Amino acid sequence: MSETDWTKKYKTKVVNASQAIKKIKRGARIFLGTGCGVPYHLVQELAKHAGQMADNEIVHLLTLGDTPSADSKFQNQFRHNTFFVSSNIRDAVSEGRADYTPMMLSEIPDLFRQKRMPLDVAMIQISPPDRNGYGSLGISVDITKSAAESADIVIAQVNEKMPITHGDSFVDVREIDYLVPYNEPLREFQAAEVTDTIDKIGRYVARLVENESTLELGIGALPQSVCNNLLETGVKDLGIHTEMFSDSLIPLIERGVVTNKKKNLHRGKVIASFAMGSEKLYDYINDNPMFQFHDTAYVNDPYVIGQNDKMIAINSALEVDLTGQVCADSIGPSFYSGIGGQVDFIRGAKRSRGGKAIICMLSTAMEGTVSRIVPRLSEGAGVVTTRGDVDVVITEFGLATLHGKTIRERVLSLIAIAHPDFRNDLLEAAKKMQYVFEDQVPFLVKGTYFASEYETQETFKTPEGKIEVQFRLIRPDDTDRIKELFYDLSEESIYFRFLTPLKSLRRQTLQDFYNVDQAIDISVVAVVKSGEDGETEKIIGAGRYVLNRSTNEAEFALLVQDEYQGRGIGTFLLNHLMKIAKSKGVDAFIAYVHPQNQPMIRFIHKTGKVVESKLSIKDEEYIFRLKL
Repeated sequence: MSETDWTKKYKTKVVNASQAIKKIKRGARIFLGTGCGVPYHLVQELAKHAGQMADNEIVHLLTLGDTPSADSKFQNQFRHNTFFVSSNIRDAVSEGRADYTPMMLSEIPDLFRQKRMPLDVAMIQISPPDRNGYGSLGISVDITKSAAESADIVIAQVNEKMPITHGDSFVDVREIDYLVPYNEPLREFQAAEVTDTIDKIGRYVARLVENESTLELGIGALPQSVCNNLLETGVKDLGIHTEMFSDSLIPLIERGVVTNKKKNLHRGKVIASFAMGSEKLYDYINDNPMFQFHDTAYVNDPYVIGQNDKMIAINSALEVDLTGQVCADSIGPSFYSGIGGQVDFIRGAKRSRGGKAIICMLSTAMEGTVSRIVPRLSEGAGVVTTRGDVDVVITEFGLATLHGKTIRERVLSLIAIAHPDFRNDLLEAAKKMQYVFEDQVPFLVKGTYFASEYETQETFKTPEGKIEVQFRLIRPDDTDRIKELFYDLSEESIYFRFLTPLKSLRRQTLQDFYNVDQAIDISVVAVVKSGEDGETEKIIGAGRYVLNRSTNEAEFALLVQDEYQGRGIGTFLLNHLMKIAKSKGVDAFIAYVHPQNQPMIRFIHKTGKVVESKLSIKDEEYIFRLKL
């Protein structure tokens, strides 16, 4: 069989690594392939030839492991310029031996293609060419594809270990200047261990994922935790559109959680720009038509992202201020990571119908000595994501919903998910900045306001049909929702609840609703959700008990909006409170009821739990004692 045109050209371009590196001139700008797809053999050879180099700039997105060219002894030969400050380049950046270029991932390919950052050399890694002369960039398409198309000289390490990936991952070997056949294992990435604290965050994220959502996942311990928890929630028909992913995705596909069948765009396909993980992952995606890789100009385009309904962007932060500003790339003035795709995906999720833009982080840093939720960002810290872009912030203490909320509501929500050790200091700082009322009561809760053991959901019948009601602990950011509940009550309901004909609700009275120490007392609200995204909450009922420690009995009170009365909501709320109280060892419930409040009296008798009732002549009220 005669040789084809491309195979003849291929042979003329084959050189060893040393010969290829010698083609690079002093002062040249050199691009390196990304992450686990970095041409490691070429990188090592570049360092070996440092003696022939001078003032060479090395441009890359993310490198892993040993990067000898970043060593201080080579600072006269090489200067790195990175779009993401990974651990192996962090010291060089902080010491001024390397540069950081903050850019959104979606914009970097055009930086190369439009020659605003001209590339002299691109060092990439590809699979052996197919019968048509095309090699695959495999696990690293991201910004590597645009670099290979834009550089004056392209040097490709041809590695049989590189998976063949579908999508826009192929390069024509006829367009490559030098080919270096060299087989070696691809770099592997091992995510950090999922701790109990990170798992709590993953559980909160998983709660926000509905059937048929499309996810941006990422890599690391948090995405692993999210994936683990999604396996337990029963959610189905998820899709994936993400800049990068790791091994955590495989179980979701194998268990049928991720099917991609309901995506609006690229139905049936996982869309990504690069992958980092184990050899098992690389084997899994090799020639697998479910996976399509495209460059970040496409994958990270907010317009493209937003075409998927229920797009959920999950990103991380280093700190968040009380107004919702997110710093994600620096600790003070010291650059720690990068902008990456955070803004791209958050804004894409905001475009999506039913989408959610989520920021996740541990509540503290430096072994618990520093709060990541802060009154104002640290001096020198940059805003990666604005206060107007974020929907939800999550820590191990819960979820703060910010979208459409006032500064006062945001402050209370964010403090509620801060570490308890810092909540009241944050509150005092907020008062000084006049973000909240001066008489805002301190935070009594020492744990989470989002305790799952106190949450439940039930369906009730109404004349209009069925409604789903969620029962959860009350939170400080429920202030306005409680106020709305009050003004929706009839005058009779207000009188029987407060034993006085109130025309308005004083702020102190309002704060008494949620000023609860959960270690002793419990206050629960009944919530219905509405809106296109199903996240607009309306409180239709509230129940509370206050423990008398001397008797180990608790006084309880219930309140249900008039139009929802007689539906069983009050009964369910009382039973829920009783269940909680019993688990805490409370002996009995006590209720004080106005004699004219016949609906409440009948309600209490219907519970079948009354063990004692009497009329207090002095106070003109009935006293009921209920067993738990």
